[in-house]
Amino acid sequence: MFQTSILQDEHIEPLAESVCRVLAEVGVLCQNDELLEALQDWGAEVDFSTEMVRFPADRVAAFVEGLRQEDAAAKGTRGERFVPPSIPGVGTQIAQLYHDYPSNTLRSSCREDFIFLTKLGSMLHPQEAVGHSLSMTDVPPVLEPLQAGLLLAEYAYKPGQPFIWRVDQAEYMREMGAILGLGDWFTYGAVCFAHPLRFDRDTAGKFVRRVKEGVPTGITAMPVAGVSTPVTVEGFVVVATAENVATWIAARALNPQVELAGSMWAGTVDMKTGAVSYSAPDAMYYAFAAVEFMRRWCRINIPVGSGDYCDAKVPGLYTALEKAYKSMTVSAFTGRPAAAGGGLIDEGKALSAVQLLLDREFASATASLHSEFDPSDENIAMPAILEVGTGFSTNHMETEHTLRNFRSSLWLPQIIHRAGWGGCEGEKAVLDRVQATIEDLVSRYEKPAGREEQLIELRKVYEKARQELVR
Repeated sequence: MFQTSILQDEHIEPLAESVCRVLAEVGVLCQNDELLEALQDWGAEVDFSTEMVRFPADRVAAFVEGLRQEDAAAKGTRGERFVPPSIPGVGTQIAQLYHDYPSNTLRSSCREDFIFLTKLGSMLHPQEAVGHSLSMTDVPPVLEPLQAGLLLAEYAYKPGQPFIWRVDQAEYMREMGAILGLGDWFTYGAVCFAHPLRFDRDTAGKFVRRVKEGVPTGITAMPVAGVSTPVTVEGFVVVATAENVATWIAARALNPQVELAGSMWAGTVDMKTGAVSYSAPDAMYYAFAAVEFMRRWCRINIPVGSGDYCDAKVPGLYTALEKAYKSMTVSAFTGRPAAAGGGLIDEGKALSAVQLLLDREFASATASLHSEFDPSDENIAMPAILEVGTGFSTNHMETEHTLRNFRSSLWLPQIIHRAGWGGCEGEKAVLDRVQATIEDLVSRYEKPAGREEQLIELRKVYEKARQELVR
């Protein structure tokens, strides 16, 4: 049986006092004048010359008490039923690397790979949006979101939102969205703190913009025990919480009504190699302890990052199972819906089309745990039970009832087999079959028609951005 909690009541006060001390004595680096001024107005001690902000302990305690009064923990609490994962597709993965299965190579993601995945996503889920799957390294970084938008508009049946990482990209994306009739056609995505305790210039600029616009805001925290926090779980919880609380204070200093959010992607370091893992058992324990403390102290319930950040370096059934294991462990300890992943490998750095299809199969399998239970006459199947009896002359495989109901009752994978791992040769056969499915889908892709005039206007916006943003 899994623990329902890691912390005891008597643990909360010493951890809370330590968080307040970190914020008062260390503070945070904040490279944004507007945010510095808002924090000073809130009551923080701001040194504009060093861009350091320190938070008086009594002000932090009063802020947390205010959060407790809001009772934000009502959001995302453990439910009565298992919630199945959504079926992953080509979305906003934004991987920097692409794993090409036919050549077994890992390369910097590029425009050609982006187009290929956009075609694949349009065939896999034509009624759902295809998103910003890769970060194209052959495009100037400041123009990369706009290039993603151009390609999605040209190739995706339903273009998803590009991911922007600088505020000066937003207006160009709005202009492009207006041409397509899509409104604010971009996502701010994650706000990633530079650990420990640093709001860098680009992150702070995007943070200020989204908070003022009322977008639910927190940090996508990825602290690493033994590197950006103390190696002990208790020290990890203190520093990780200090970063989140500082972010929430900053958000409310700018917009007192903004909804607070965030997520925790805890990492631990291999002391032999220096490699960082976000899926090792100790990493998950650190994350569970941190989110439990924030929930109990601040009454804010943030999720733990799930399956896609796995250690596996290549696609395969083992990788799918590693993701599923992490996803189900997170779900068991936090009550959050399982989320095994959408094709990412190597701690989220690389995207594999083959792994994406395997992850879709496993998400479908996990959904079996959500099946509805209905003791109807058809489902109890008394006539079939009486017909088979003790099973000496027939069995349920031969009944009409099984024929009628097996498709709605059993997991029927479309690509992989249910036989389990059968060795390296069997693994290769599965991967080859997945690759053949991918190639067949892409070979039947047809480019969407009717956007020619819009694409001309979109390219004009891109050219304007190129002239104004590229230095």
